[in-house]
Amino acid sequence: MEQNNERLGIMYTAGAYIIWGFLPIYWKLISEVSAGEILAYRIIWSFLFMVFIVLSLRKWPGFIQELKRILKNKKKLISITLASIVISLNWLTYIWAVNSDHVIQASLGYYINPLVSILLAIIVLKEKLTKSQTISVVLAGIAVFYLTISYGVFPWVSLLLAVSFALYGLFKKVVDIPAMYGLTIETMIITPVALVYVLLLPEGTFSFQQITSFESLMLIGAGIVTAVPLLMFASGAKRIPLAMVGFLQYIAPTLMLIIGVFLYHETFSTEHMVSFGLIWLALLIYLGSVYRFPVRKMKTHEK
Repeated sequence: MEQNNERLGIMYTAGAYIIWGFLPIYWKLISEVSAGEILAYRIIWSFLFMVFIVLSLRKWPGFIQELKRILKNKKKLISITLASIVISLNWLTYIWAVNSDHVIQASLGYYINPLVSILLAIIVLKEKLTKSQTISVVLAGIAVFYLTISYGVFPWVSLLLAVSFALYGLFKKVVDIPAMYGLTIETMIITPVALVYVLLLPEGTFSFQQITSFESLMLIGAGIVTAVPLLMFASGAKRIPLAMVGFLQYIAPTLMLIIGVFLYHETFSTEHMVSFGLIWLALLIYLGSVYRFPVRKMKTHEK
């Protein structure tokens, strides 16, 4: 029974990362729409879809109760508001990167993300760095520096994606509420801004009145492709060890890299190879240092 539960957890979690990995293809299909407009509709339809899910699962009373708790707790309210802002920034940057032929840069951003999370843990949570983690962070820094020197352009897309998602994780840690309620509240907070943006759009852009068009249907579907993998991840991650989650998370940026190079024919130069090589080495060192301890503990427990 426990083995089946873990297998289900792996399927849900891997499925979530596979969907995230293939998302560049989805955004490319509506590349004629501006990144800001896609983001606005993504937020609106994500909120509506989450409300539908909460109501369908008869979780509305629990949602209202959780919302009241957050409204009474200033620290949690500020944290979830900041979380909604930084994830919106992350989504905007990601959509823009994909539709501006920077899928490889987006991939690099999500490879760097765990290492940025380490830095935030040190700076904000005052956690201590192990020797292996120090080496990992230094290697990642060298990779970014090398890419900057080689191209003469700072890889701001990659770093903005990495930093914004790391900050999102930090703020979510402070709030600590179920993923279903969390995503509903986050999108609820930012939906008024998205609605104002849509209403102020000039004539000639896509709008709710054009729901029969392919682009509008894709914009509506953006809510589903946003919410579904997050719910899959929440359901899967709690069934499997953290070590497994850590390894599975690299499915998404690896798929992005493959899609960027082979499907959209983005340039993958020697400089990219060196930088990605350093990042991959950094991640292997980091994963080896962090995840070998739970494995040992698990073996002792089994005995």
